Amino acid sequence: MSSVKRIIPLLDRVLIQRIKAETKTATGILIPEKAVEKLNEGVVVSVGPGNVTKEGKTIPTGLSEGDRVLLPSYGGSPIKLDSLKDKEYLLYRAEEILAKLQ
Repeated sequence: MSSVKRIIPLLDRVLIQRIKAETKTATGILIPEKAVEKLNEGVVVSVGPGNVTKEGKTIPTGLSEGDRVLLPSYGGSPIKLDSLKDKEYLLYRAEEILAKLQ
């Protein structure tokens, strides 16, 4: 089982893998790392069960695994594990996600 699959968000939190920008142009020119901007787009890896009301009912989030989402410029808690050095994962509350992309 991969390290990321062991992370199960609580309540309305969502685990997102940030999509990396291309480092190569269509014509094959390599772009230096410092010139590449971070994209504000990601893929949902796992979703918590949702918020719980005072009556004890669970309100599920509107996201599911595999959804592409638009992320805010700031926020989210970075997830750092030894086995995930090459990928960037962030933990957001569902209400912080700006939009769902189709």
